[in-house]
This record gives sequence, C-alpha cells and structure tokens, in this order.
Amino acid sequence: MQPIDSTDQLCYNAVRLLAVDAVHAANSGHPGLPLGFAPVGYRIFGEYLRHNPSNPNWMGRDRFVLSAGHGSAMLYALLHLNGYDLSLEDLKQFRQLGSKTPGHPEFGHTAGVEVTTGPLGQGVANAVGMALAAKHLAARYNKPGFELFDTKIYVIAGDGCMQEGVAAEAASLAGHLGLDNLVVFYDDNKITIDGDTSLSFTEDVVARFAAYGWHTQDLGGDGTDLAGLDLCVQSCAQAHGRPHLIKVSSVIGFGSPKAGTSAAHGSPLNAEELVSTRKALNYQSGSFEVPAEATGRFSQAATKGIQAEAKWNETFAAYQAKFPALAQELLDAQAGKNPAVTFPEFEAGASIATRAASGAVLNAIMPDLPLFMGGSADLSPSNNTRFKTAVDFQKDSPEGRYIRFGVREHAMGAILNGISVSGLLRAYGATFLTFSDYLLPAIRVAALSGYRSVFVFTHDSIGVGEDGPTHQPVEQVSYLRAMPGLVSFRPADANETIEVWRYTLEAQGPVAMSLTRQGLPVIDQEKYGSAKGVFKGGYVLAKGTDPKLTIIATGSEVSIALEAYDQLAAQGISAQLVSLPSAELFEAQDAAYQEETIPLDLPRIGVEAGVKAGLAAFLGPKDRFIGMKGFGASGPAGQVYKSFGITTDAIVAEAKSLVGQS
Repeated sequence: MQPIDSTDQLCYNAVRLLAVDAVHAANSGHPGLPLGFAPVGYRIFGEYLRHNPSNPNWMGRDRFVLSAGHGSAMLYALLHLNGYDLSLEDLKQFRQLGSKTPGHPEFGHTAGVEVTTGPLGQGVANAVGMALAAKHLAARYNKPGFELFDTKIYVIAGDGCMQEGVAAEAASLAGHLGLDNLVVFYDDNKITIDGDTSLSFTEDVVARFAAYGWHTQDLGGDGTDLAGLDLCVQSCAQAHGRPHLIKVSSVIGFGSPKAGTSAAHGSPLNAEELVSTRKALNYQSGSFEVPAEATGRFSQAATKGIQAEAKWNETFAAYQAKFPALAQELLDAQAGKNPAVTFPEFEAGASIATRAASGAVLNAIMPDLPLFMGGSADLSPSNNTRFKTAVDFQKDSPEGRYIRFGVREHAMGAILNGISVSGLLRAYGATFLTFSDYLLPAIRVAALSGYRSVFVFTHDSIGVGEDGPTHQPVEQVSYLRAMPGLVSFRPADANETIEVWRYTLEAQGPVAMSLTRQGLPVIDQEKYGSAKGVFKGGYVLAKGTDPKLTIIATGSEVSIALEAYDQLAAQGISAQLVSLPSAELFEAQDAAYQEETIPLDLPRIGVEAGVKAGLAAFLGPKDRFIGMKGFGASGPAGQVYKSFGITTDAIVAEAKSLVGQS
C-alpha cells in the first residue's frame, strides 16, 4: 500500500468539500456522512479497490457498495476524482432533474455505481449476493495459474443499515456461508435523524456480527486513522472463511459547525457554515475547486486501473487458449447470450400443479444453464425449486448452484439482486406468495433498476386450503401487477408455465411468477388456444360464433372458466374466453390486439381468486367480477372455493345475467 503522507489529508478533504459543495448547490442532500467518512471512502478507492475507471464494467474488478446511499455526494465526488465518466459539472447538478447525480445512487444511471441503494440495509444484502456470486465464479472458473476471479466486495454501511432487518438477515447468512471476500466498513457515528442512536439503538453491533461468524475489528478514532484502517484491511486477508466487519467511529459532519449532531445528517451547510468548515479543515480551494496536488494523486487510480485490467486480460487470453469452452461461457454470459435448453412436455388432460410444472422445467433446463443459480427461503420441497442435479452452495462447496436462504425472505430478494447485478450470473428465489410481502422492498428495487432477478411464488391463492387466510394471498397478485418495471405471471396450466419460463430466460428485467399448490388440468392446445399467447400477456383461449360476452380469467381460475364456457355453449350462449397470465405484457400490446382479445363492445366477467383490483383495469362499471372481497378461510381447497362463490356455476349464472337470460 502507498505510504500515508500529507497529500492523503488534502485528497480526502477534497472529497469532503466537493460533496458538501454539491449538497449546498442543490440546497438538498446529506453532508454529514461525506464529512465524516470521506477518509475511508478515499482509502477504499485509492488502495483497496481493484477497479478501472476507464472501463467500469471490467469483468475482473472488485465491487464497491454504498449501502448508506444517502451519502451519495461522497460517492459521486470519489467517482469524479478517480477518473470515472462523471464531470465537475455533473457534481454541480447534484439532485437536479436529468442529472447523472441523483439523490441516491442508481444502477445503470451513473458510471461506477454498482447497485441501487437508498432503502437502508438493501446494499448490505446486495453485497452478500455479490460476494456469493464471486465465490461461485471463482469455484467454477479459476484454475491453477489462472485466478480470474479474486473479487472483493467493499461496503460502507451506517447505523441505519445495521438497524434494518434485511441487513441482519443477510449478515447471518453471509457468516454461515463464510464469505471472506466481503468487507463491510461500519460507519458508527452514533447519529440518526431523530438524534443520538442511544434513543433506540444500544446493542453491541460488533458482538452481534461476531456471533454471526464474522471477523470483526473496532478501529475506533474519528475516521481519519488511515494507517489503522490499512492494518485492519491487512488483517482481513489473514482471516479466512469469515466475512469482515470493520467498525469506524467517525464524527458525522466532521469539521463543520454541525459536527456530531443530527442536524449534520440531512441539512445542507449554508454559506457561512461552508466557510467555517473550509477553515476548520485547512482547505484553501474554493467552491468545486480541487488543488493540483490532489488531482495528481487521484489520477494514479486511472493508471493503476488500466494496468490491472491489462494484466487480467493477458491472463484471460492465456486462459481462453487453454480452457476455450469455459472462456466462451463467460463471454456469452457477458454478452447476454443464453445456451440452448430443452423444455419438458405435458400431456393434455393431466392434472399438474403449476409449481410442479415449474419444478419440471427447472429439472430440464438447469443442467444447460451453468450461470443460473437459485434457491428457496426454507421451502424447497413446497416451491419445487431444487432441481435434480443441484449441489448446494455452502462454505465448502461454492461450486454449488442451489442456495439455502433459510427463513430470510427479505434478504433472499436483496441477495438475488446482488447476484443478478454481478454481470455474469442470474438468480431465482422462491417462497409462498403471501410472503412476498416480506421481500417487496427488494422486488421494488429490482423493478426500479432493471435487475434480471426471478421471483418464484407458489401457493398463490385460496387454493392453499387448510393453512387458512394467513397463508392464502388475495391482494399480492394485484400489487405485483401494479409495480412498474416488473413483469408478473399467473399461468393457467403446465404449458403456460413452460412459456413463462421461456420468457423469463430472455427477460431483461425482473420477473415474478405466481404458481399453484393444487393440481390443474393441462389444457388441450389443439382444441383451445396455444399457450404461446403467454408472450402477449393475454390471448383468446376459446371463442364461440358471434360471442355475446368475454370471460377473463387467470391462473387456476382459467380451468373453472373453461368449464363455464363449455356449459354456456351447450346452453346456446356463445362466449369468448381469455386467459390473462400477464396483465403487464397484455397492456404493452397494440390497441388492435387488445381490442381483438377483449372487445370493448362486449360485456365482461373477470374471474380471479384474488381481490378485484387485479383485474379492475379490464372491467367496466357494468361488468362483473367473481373473486375475493376479503381474506380466505381454512378448509379443503374445493370447499373454500365454493364457500367464496368462485365456481363454474357462479360464472354461468353471471354470464346469463349479463346477456339477459335467466
């Protein structure tokens, strides 16, 4: 490591002042963390992090995660000073509409931002996913003399992150898995928005992480002891088989009149306070100015990065010559190319739960998808997510592709995002649909950021039966459909489930699928519509001559509606039956297709074992809905459906009423 000298102080003060200047210019933001923790950020980017600012997506790089995303001004200052594609003008546009410097870091928006952070704790869990992904890549691809993946994940997390449950869940799993490529710098400044953390948070965080199985160190001090920080990081390299926590007792708002108070957290410094801060830090440069001596030191990062990548590229070229098939896997993954897979076939008329059909799909495709991982939140037998050839990812078997998340749904979602944002791997995770509530924040971040995470939900309705209303989701499908950027599916049978997975493998954003516990008849595609219509979100499954009404159904209710369609036809009432596995994809089709599928001039009946909000967009004020108005009940599934009036007879009766027949 480079010896510490007076230029280091000048450099981290440059980070501090660029950040607070940006916050001041915006009159919005958080100056406290940058002032307190800039020395640590400076040292991470300058000495610990292997990165190339001229090629932020270099395959062999380390990763940096600012879990305390409110400190984004510090990250932007670091990116700018280290040579990333982020100009001084971009810093001056901090938090302005359309700028590269939004209020919290956003993946895909700013060069060098590895993951979207903001909701506290998400970044810690994302980093666990990144570390897991790096361990798996190393296990699969590293060979003697060819260490392609020696990836370290560095994280800055604050007191707020440590209080969030998602970080605790993820840290517990990281300790179990022994992810020793993960280093978390804990900014223990003892201040949150309400005031001193002692108001609500007095636990020993270091002891807690030690109990998780982490290697822990307490640097103490005020955050400026770079020599001590270096010793801590060097110690991490000797502590094998454990993730690392380094506690740094920084001073929030260091050097400013607000230092050590909650006012430093989210209140910009005024002009007078800025002058005072510059004086206290002995920083002579003006607003948005960086002294040449500091600029010269920062420019070394770009040179080091170019050299590091060049050396890695030489290794990869030699690797490619010796292990061409493995090298091609990596290149294809980087280019977003999927290997060819073969899907199973299902016989019409058979009774198969869509969760079982999904399991059969995974058994068929996973052997051919070496860079696809998955797991379950302690529900593998129920979710049908553990494929036959699976090897568990564990501390001693990082080559495994099946992840035992334990009962940690929220962490699972955020870890999936960390794996999927790693650049080479994708991941799926599963639980019951009713527990999607636990991981909704992670799903939202995936949708906002375009992560290619896959969320598999089973036990999707009152069809759960005997487990009762606590386990019978009624509103979850509706809010998954309402989330921008997420494509959700509720397939009607095994063949639609195949098409859901076929779509998912090519999807460029997150996908959620809701699957049944109970068996459903496999619909005869020669007699009725082809399940290929899944790709359009909705399609005509059956159509009589000159139909008088349209029946719209999803998931397990499609087979019930199909029976009603046949009964109506036998009674001389012609209908059009639409299967709507994905409302989002259907709404993305052109108006002509939508009109052809759900004609505006025909009355409609919506059928779904959930609340009306899920289908409300497709129903007018005079149309009918057969579904749920409240929560479910405990009992055999068939009896529960009957008790809530979601039956073939109910659909037939409503159809007759709509067309004026008794």
